[in-house]
Amino acid sequence: MKISDKVQIIIQRLEEFYPSPPIPLNHTNNFTLLVAVLLSAQSTDKKVNEITENLFNKANDARTMYNLGQDKIYEYIKELGLSKKKSQYIFNLSKRLCEEFSSKVPNNLKVLESLPGVGHKTASVVLAQAFGIPTFPIDTHIHRLAQRWGLTNGKNVVQTETDLKRLFPKSIWNKLHLQFIYYGREFCSARKCDGTVCHICKELYPKRIKPFKHQKA
Repeated sequence: MKISDKVQIIIQRLEEFYPSPPIPLNHTNNFTLLVAVLLSAQSTDKKVNEITENLFNKANDARTMYNLGQDKIYEYIKELGLSKKKSQYIFNLSKRLCEEFSSKVPNNLKVLESLPGVGHKTASVVLAQAFGIPTFPIDTHIHRLAQRWGLTNGKNVVQTETDLKRLFPKSIWNKLHLQFIYYGREFCSARKCDGTVCHICKELYPKRIKPFKHQKA
């Protein structure tokens, strides 16, 4: 099967499964989205949503979060992985937003990446979901699926992002990013599918018998 045919099948099937994929992290504005995405590193979205409910009721903008202080931020998020470091990041990025950006979240990739604790993936998610700017953030689900479906050689997430951006229309990147994630969680996780079980894996590779070995991000 040609890769262009695979791309069309993937687009069609994901649209059938998830025609309107919601943003999985609860938030009320661009700032709370940024904080939620930062907190989601090495944590589940479900746990982040539980934690941020109280945190965002207390502080839902950069100025209030900064005034809350690092120690208080930590008390709200201490159940999450890397909570000490994350509380420091949130405090410091809130401080920078207040001092340099009038407490507003910038809509520039490089500027976002310069904020404490904000890497390429986090910045890309914020641009896509807060500002509607086309990006294709790569998480472990997307990295795994892209390899299983023959869309990338899987050397690293940078290569995977480059390959997916080349193969799929820019106009659907933001939606497709979410569709990949939901499908990867529900049908093609590391435990539920080995490249031979889920709907799309079987359709793309009907003759695949042995489990597919993917490279980790």
